[in-house]
Amino acid sequence: MTIEPDARPTLSAPDDDPLLWLEEVEGAEATAWVEAQNDRTLALLADHRVATDAEALRAMMDRPDKIPHVTRRGGFLYNFWQDATHPRGLWRRATMESYATDAPAWDVLLDLDALIAAEGADWVWKGATTFPPAHERALLKLSRGGGDAVVLREFDLTTRSFVEGGFHLPEAKSSADWLDADTLIFCSALGENMATGSGYARTARRWPRGTDPLAAPVVFEVPADHMAAWCGTDRSADGERVVFLDQIGFFDVAVHLGDRHGPRQRLDLPTDLRVNWSRDHAVLQPRTPWTVDGTTHAPDTLLGTRLSALLAGERRFTTLFTPGERRALDGSFWAAGKLVLSVLDDLKPVHTIRVPGDGAWTEHRLPGLPEIGVVSVWPLDSEAEESDGTLLALTQDPLTPPTLLRTSVELAAPLVLRQAPKLFDASGLRVTRHEAVSSDGERIPYVQTGPDGETGDAPVYMTGYGGFQISMPAAYSGSTGQNWLRRGGTSVLTHIRGGGEFGTRWHEAGRREGKRLSHDDFAAVAADLVKRGVTRPGRIAAEGGSNGGLLIANMLTRFPERFGALFCTIPLIDMRRYAKLLAGASWMAEYGDPENPADWAFMQHFSAYHVAEPGRPYPPILIATTRRDDRVHPGHARKMAAKLQRMGYDARFYEPAAGGHGYGKDNAETARFMAIGAAFLRRAIGWEPASEDQADPR
Repeated sequence: MTIEPDARPTLSAPDDDPLLWLEEVEGAEATAWVEAQNDRTLALLADHRVATDAEALRAMMDRPDKIPHVTRRGGFLYNFWQDATHPRGLWRRATMESYATDAPAWDVLLDLDALIAAEGADWVWKGATTFPPAHERALLKLSRGGGDAVVLREFDLTTRSFVEGGFHLPEAKSSADWLDADTLIFCSALGENMATGSGYARTARRWPRGTDPLAAPVVFEVPADHMAAWCGTDRSADGERVVFLDQIGFFDVAVHLGDRHGPRQRLDLPTDLRVNWSRDHAVLQPRTPWTVDGTTHAPDTLLGTRLSALLAGERRFTTLFTPGERRALDGSFWAAGKLVLSVLDDLKPVHTIRVPGDGAWTEHRLPGLPEIGVVSVWPLDSEAEESDGTLLALTQDPLTPPTLLRTSVELAAPLVLRQAPKLFDASGLRVTRHEAVSSDGERIPYVQTGPDGETGDAPVYMTGYGGFQISMPAAYSGSTGQNWLRRGGTSVLTHIRGGGEFGTRWHEAGRREGKRLSHDDFAAVAADLVKRGVTRPGRIAAEGGSNGGLLIANMLTRFPERFGALFCTIPLIDMRRYAKLLAGASWMAEYGDPENPADWAFMQHFSAYHVAEPGRPYPPILIATTRRDDRVHPGHARKMAAKLQRMGYDARFYEPAAGGHGYGKDNAETARFMAIGAAFLRRAIGWEPASEDQADPR
């Protein structure tokens, strides 16, 4: 039963938190508590079966026949590869001709494991920015332990070595782009007063070679209470053009155009409108109704125009896409001067090409792609202005491994490049789509994968996210197959509100005041599985991470009777303090401002840390995070576990030392994290017995 807002108890502002000491990430008392908790959890779970599962998952991730995903820079296809021999990875490249063969001749540019051995640093690869058109120099982004903060280092691709005396920016949340061979434009939180309240860069600086980056002149800055500043070079323009973004909030941005000396013109557009251009053609997508010259454009409508006309103040548009109740634009990008649209039509993939002209834009369907399952399309080239129109597409569904295709905006028939291996036996399994009815009558889609027939006792693994307008594709998952499906279990992926499956309206319905509806949706799916005779509540195990961790924490406190076990990972939970912790302030557009009494009035009801109370029938829960998560503070998970334990609940906690906002810094760590979580869930719902020397998680 859903508690209506006016029937809920009002919580006072709980600012006397007795567990604040657990927010000291490296504090002696806090880390001692963490290590004791890890020992307790591993003593319960880490037996030979978990070790076997972890090894099987790691072997899946390290398979030599997995698809090597590539990006073209100049004449080469670049790939970052991890396997058992190279756990931290190789940055390498090959020609297109070689890549199309069964055994590409890879040219290794950087061996990250060798670099770690030489330097003694715990490096995790975070990508590279090369300097076109030659792409002979790169800025490598290296993270210590997997966090978002990175070290930027200049790398010479011809000598396969770091440039002596080259660009080197110490660890911080940073990004950079090339202005010319000897000058960078960079945004970084490094330096005094250079970070916003969210911990991101608040300035753009021009950095000439051979100078101190901290002394680099500031050419653009945003207020400290905005989310972030961003800068980059637009190489599609005639002459030098630098784009400066004032990221006011998560969904609001002011766009400025200028050069290396700073912005010259701000685009006169609503801050919640997305704009994207290539050469002189631009597309705009409003997030809220936008009235121009007496015409109101609905949210998510895609409008085409010329950038030069837009800058001159003209407001004449061509409508390129009109959303529907369950028809949404999932994304768009430019390739060779043509616009590629990815649409979800009642969750079915549709991909079209729009070609700008002097008059109307023409439209063509991208041929040869499936109309069911998950189909992702993106440009092969890293630089839009270097694109010849080549596209890559990945097709899959929960039982069909991904296939990588090569296609083109020139409407050529797709060519199969790679087929991923089958990671589990899918015989006897099928994929079906269903809809649950949520607390307000909204129909909530979900995808069920498992054996034929309803047993009423199926072990079910549920997952969802429901935030930031992020869609959850029903993709192929080796870990779900290994941990659940191959054993006879059933998996359920939910498309709850707050996501982007049906566009902005779906997101808005699950944002701020609507966040409780997002959580109602997930609980409604659990109830529907029981109503349909698939299972019973005690056999439903649910997992979610990050914003999905907030979801799982609310299942514990709001709907404990609907679940048998919960796995809550890298979560937000304390919504009173979240905006004061790491990047938390950047998410106030999604959740609300806890310092605003009007916002706290609704936020307090999904702040599971404060809603938790003793004496409730809470199901077993494992709460896990990583110490190197510098995005969502590990204090959320720590404090929730400690509070539940103080109330007498058998809540478990796990926190490895590295991994960032994820499950590990390499495949072995990620596999172990996942295997521990899956074992906890299976044992808690009674599907996998505990060892003789172990207690039941209940």
